[in-house]
Amino acid sequence: MKFAIKAIVAAFCLIASLSTSDARGPYGTINVGNWKGGAYTHDQSGAFTHCAAGAQYASGIYFAVTIDNKAGWSLGFAHDGWAFSNAQAFPIALTFDGQAAFNVHGVPLSDKTLQVPMPDNSALIAQFRKAKTMTAFTQGQLFQFKLDQTAQLLPALANCVATVKKGGVAAAGEFAVAPKQVAAAGPAQSNAAPPKGGRSVNQTGTGFVVSTGHVVTNQHVINGCVGDILGNLTGEAPVKLRLVSSDETNDLALLQAPNAFKEVATIQGKAIHSGDSVVAIGYPFHGLLSSDFTVTTGIVSSLSGIMNDTRFLQISAAVQPGNSGGPLLDTSGTIAGVVAAKLNALKVARATGNIPENINFAIKTGALRDFLDNSVVPYQTAVEAKAELKTSDIARNARAFTLLISCTATEQSASAKKSSE
Repeated sequence: MKFAIKAIVAAFCLIASLSTSDARGPYGTINVGNWKGGAYTHDQSGAFTHCAAGAQYASGIYFAVTIDNKAGWSLGFAHDGWAFSNAQAFPIALTFDGQAAFNVHGVPLSDKTLQVPMPDNSALIAQFRKAKTMTAFTQGQLFQFKLDQTAQLLPALANCVATVKKGGVAAAGEFAVAPKQVAAAGPAQSNAAPPKGGRSVNQTGTGFVVSTGHVVTNQHVINGCVGDILGNLTGEAPVKLRLVSSDETNDLALLQAPNAFKEVATIQGKAIHSGDSVVAIGYPFHGLLSSDFTVTTGIVSSLSGIMNDTRFLQISAAVQPGNSGGPLLDTSGTIAGVVAAKLNALKVARATGNIPENINFAIKTGALRDFLDNSVVPYQTAVEAKAELKTSDIARNARAFTLLISCTATEQSASAKKSSE
């Protein structure tokens, strides 16, 4: 099936907009989150036809966005299991983040590929750019898609079209437009290095190696970085890491290293339970406390986070600013979660009159595995239970795949900092 999917993807990407002729490309690159693509030309004439970028979903659906040389935009979908019987268009209702539906039409380009020409509607474009989810309802079926960085995708495609129309494919390069840096949202933000002004500061967190060339951390750890993102393994020189993809909704980010790592973390494949022992490793208050990583122990207090958010575990292992993005390990030393946040004691105390203790949160491995699958990154999974290790042995093994993550970031105002804690 993998070969069939690749053939479908290739077929779709090589179809010029509103044409059945093959196209050549991609020329240049578009790398925005999970979206990959570039510019395409007509196979025979060599004339520029469109720019496109697509992403593969765990459902098997390949989803692409295209802007043609006349500034018309469309969505495209392909799946190995589809079998369109004719080329007649059919209605589709698109919904973004549960807002009012937009009625469009799908046009089969082959038995397994579908194109959806999109109207030049500013409200539709605005919703697509800011949405986190999209649903498509057609012929009695509902399809759901998580959207990743579409706010940057459309400008990248528009830049691709403008660049190639002006200078030809010889001018093709990296078309992604640098996004405006904004503050991260969500409960996990409280573990980021505290920004509070308009000047530059050193922002730190933790990450861990998930493949020989990739590191996972929290999205809020690298949010706002304006310089190089550096990763430090204990005893080794820092390396520059490149942001590959991020998921603001689940607070995860994937970074790529220029060279292969020697050790890779193994992700827990079995379900974790309330009461299970866990170990949190990270670099809290780096530069203020120890320059080495710290080790804290505790248990899984609950299988859900704030407001019963099932993406998170509640843990009693103590974490502090700087632990964000670090590994939460079970007693065999496999990844049981990604450390994400601690409950803000001051806010809770002001609201309830009581000071909470040992209430911290980690992202579950299910969300982590989905993120890596959508990013097409291989990883190791522990299918069978392993022997329990001493905490000191868990920490020693984790040293080989746990990194200090740092970058230069721009501070927010003091009032903004307070509002996020």
